[in-house]
Amino acid sequence: MVIEELAESEAATAAELWSETGLTRPWNDPLSDFRRAMGGPTSTVLGMKHEGDLVGTVMVGHDGHRGWVYYLAVKPSLRHKSIASSLMSAAEQWLRDLGVVKVQLMVRDENQQALGFFDKIGYEVNDVKVLSHWLT
Repeated sequence: MVIEELAESEAATAAELWSETGLTRPWNDPLSDFRRAMGGPTSTVLGMKHEGDLVGTVMVGHDGHRGWVYYLAVKPSLRHKSIASSLMSAAEQWLRDLGVVKVQLMVRDENQQALGFFDKIGYEVNDVKVLSHWLT
């Protein structure tokens, strides 16, 4: 299996995986999210492929100080095979290569499986509230 930056032409395949794994929400268009990440100078989408098929993704970006991870997804039939760990390692290395010193991510409270995974690979819950405001 190989991890590489995805191409713009792979947006629909990535979005399909994100939908299959329950990461999409009605208010976020995954195709727009993909294109925005690929079009920005400080972000990308990494994908793991097996025999040419996309089996996992991680979107990664940074603001110069903090890195952010989104859309960590693994085909359900291939979970528990270290794919997510490999994708997170690749995302962290992508950030390190750019001099980023910290990586953060958001997990919904009800996603206990993801919270357990991130705890297992050394991530910790911070005592921080995430605030948001829609600009539309």
